[in-house]
Amino acid sequence: MSDRENDERRPVLLTRPLAPEVEAFLRSHTDLQVPLEDRPLARSELLARVGGVAGVLAMLTDRIDEEVLEAAGPSLEVVADHAVGYDNVDLAACARRGIVVTNTPDVLTDATADLAWGLILAAARRIAEGDRLVRARGPWEWSPSFMLGREVTGKTLGIVGLGRIGQAVARRAAGFSMRILAHSRRPQPETEEALGVAPRELDALLAESDIVTVHVPLAGETRRMFGEREFLAMKPTAIFVNTSRGPVVDEAALAAALSSGEIAAAGLDVYEREPEVHPALLGLENVVLAPHLGSATVETRLAMGMLAARNLVAVLHGEPPPTPVGSAGE
Repeated sequence: MSDRENDERRPVLLTRPLAPEVEAFLRSHTDLQVPLEDRPLARSELLARVGGVAGVLAMLTDRIDEEVLEAAGPSLEVVADHAVGYDNVDLAACARRGIVVTNTPDVLTDATADLAWGLILAAARRIAEGDRLVRARGPWEWSPSFMLGREVTGKTLGIVGLGRIGQAVARRAAGFSMRILAHSRRPQPETEEALGVAPRELDALLAESDIVTVHVPLAGETRRMFGEREFLAMKPTAIFVNTSRGPVVDEAALAAALSSGEIAAAGLDVYEREPEVHPALLGLENVVLAPHLGSATVETRLAMGMLAARNLVAVLHGEPPPTPVGSAGE
């Protein structure tokens, strides 16, 4: 640590309570301010609380923009985002003020890949639909044609976005003896060879895949990346899964494709206007809807909180943070 470690503990704002271990770590290094209630801070509360702090540990529900930075004033040095995605933070405004922005990559890779596979299996084998039937005490009995789903083993898996999570999904696919295709913004021949993945342009991947799973960052080129044209390009027996944050999917187009039989089923963990879900999706039996559970394990959320806290404390001590936005570790 630099000499700044010996300075008086500086005020930081944690915008929502986290695990006791995370808060204890922050209290040992900073003058921690944290709301008592476990709920998103209202905009007015955020603006009122941020004044004079040296750091903010923000949730993905907090919009950190010019207005917030102005309210914080010149004391603010770091925004530590408790997420991999950081579209809630105005990076340009932070850069103009010399404010460091960090995120929490890597630690949620396995949890999100596991969740993607949960959606794949639930959609393919109609697990959520069956659960609803049993709980509703609807009439049912075993028969050779009752609630037939689709096999996963031996099918073709198309991965859109071969980053950390996409790679983890590919590794899991090996256990299902799948043929794996991938589409990425940048060629990754070494990674593709190591994983046994065949690269494809997006249209070819959609046409060939039995299951399409999406793991792309939110960027200009990925907004509404999947719409009417893309669903038409898929097989009528295909399953579509999305765990990518933000408006990557045109939900109205997806609902139409599911209703008309253009594709067979879908599994979603994220939505364009969370917590709202397009009403046309809510009435469909052939879509599994999870409430943004990708990183929602005890182990992962603790790891995310600790990484965000270490990022914040490092900056306040004059040291490089472990995972600054824009680094190779992003």
